[in-house]
Amino acid sequence: MATSKKKILFITPPYHCGVVEVAGSWPPLAFIYLAAQARKAGWEAEVYDAMTLRHKYKEIEKKLKRTEFDVVALTSITPTFPDSLKVCELAKKVKPECVTIMGGVHPTFSYEEIFADADCGLDYIICGEAETALFQFLENFDDLAARHRTPNLSFRQDDTIIANPRLCFHDDLDALETAWDVLDWDMYKYYVIPDSRLGAISTSRGCDHSCTFCSQQKFWEKSWRGRRPEKIVEEMLYLNQTFGLNVFLFTDEYPTKDGERWERLLDLIIASDLDIYILMETRVEDIVRDERFLDKYRRAGIIHVYVGAEATDQEMLDRIKKEISISESRRAIELIAEYDMISETSFVLGMPDETKESIEETFRIACEFNPDFAHFLAITPWPYSDFYQEVKDSIEIFDYSQYNLIEPIIKPNNMTLPQIDLAIIDCYRRFYMPKMLEFRKISDPFRRNYLLTSMKLIMKSSFLIKKFARLGIDTTRMMEKMFKTKRPEADPKTARKEP
Repeated sequence: MATSKKKILFITPPYHCGVVEVAGSWPPLAFIYLAAQARKAGWEAEVYDAMTLRHKYKEIEKKLKRTEFDVVALTSITPTFPDSLKVCELAKKVKPECVTIMGGVHPTFSYEEIFADADCGLDYIICGEAETALFQFLENFDDLAARHRTPNLSFRQDDTIIANPRLCFHDDLDALETAWDVLDWDMYKYYVIPDSRLGAISTSRGCDHSCTFCSQQKFWEKSWRGRRPEKIVEEMLYLNQTFGLNVFLFTDEYPTKDGERWERLLDLIIASDLDIYILMETRVEDIVRDERFLDKYRRAGIIHVYVGAEATDQEMLDRIKKEISISESRRAIELIAEYDMISETSFVLGMPDETKESIEETFRIACEFNPDFAHFLAITPWPYSDFYQEVKDSIEIFDYSQYNLIEPIIKPNNMTLPQIDLAIIDCYRRFYMPKMLEFRKISDPFRRNYLLTSMKLIMKSSFLIKKFARLGIDTTRMMEKMFKTKRPEADPKTARKEP
């Protein structure tokens, strides 16, 4: 048992890429759950969101030097892992006696590879769902033998890599405690909507589908658990009234799996009369399934829906086990537009058999689908995915920091990596240039302002600036041409819930 008040410092790594961050600063929801477990074990918990603060290693080192801590904890996905590991090494440099621990998708599956390096700055990995394991780890911290018996824990002991047995997943997600006060909510904004304060809610965990490229279905072992709608709305009310959060991101990848539960949640949000906006993602077949009550999406405050179309060729969709049809993708995007929500989807490029002609066909059908926002992504083989084994002979990049869906990793048989890179950015250019005229003609002031503001943010992304430079395109001049006509600003709440 812990015999004195100790402190765990949760840190986000200084990793940045792509266009996601230009839309907002996103709260690290996992740390809210984990900090509650630390407090339950009698520890003090602090979250240092270096990623949102845009702090670099020099600033992180200063923070570590002026902060008392016993444990440094991080989570990581594959692209953030190198930076997460560097933070652990830096913590050891500043305070050699501290303990470093990491969780998340990448270390869960890659602990053997990580601990193969005896000199890495990481002491422990918690594999899988971390709340109970972290609580037991901290509660037994002073008893090394008991600490090392923590379920889900992996670590190196002498020349042996230990992997303890795994706990079952939590049956009742609503029983998990939260420490919402651990964050400085002034930091979290959704830049598309003025004067917003952005929150994050998990309505479920997991996915029971079989997409070969996906990390989530593998991490959650193809299981899905939904929270009770009443508890979700209770949490949203608390966050809105206590911290002033008025934009909510549903962080789970599949909130709509149980249609009856999902409709009940929408009904409760509508009845609560919360003056909020909701951003979410789901699967295309659920949008089609919900056509009879899609008006409730908008009335509940849902304004932006991401669905993963992924491919415009049915053979490709079947190959990656997406379990959807081209017609469903097209219909879902049409329905999102019909009910006055913003549609966003993605298309992956760069498979081993990719050609210039296949990219052109993907682009053509992406334009036919006509989502508000389309992302043209480099297919990325997570090193622990089923897909990795399928394409491993075509992988040319092994720097995990580039496994971010932006940098090409796989070399197609008939194209080079630079050609794929240029093809991706050319798809962006050709898709979005005509969009400007389309957005300007939208009569609804909220929708028009939302889309134009989003476009400005995307065009200011360092990712696109660097990529466009490779094509010899000056994004500053492009922006001047796009936005040379001044538009009247609109109140974002005008007509916001009317379908």
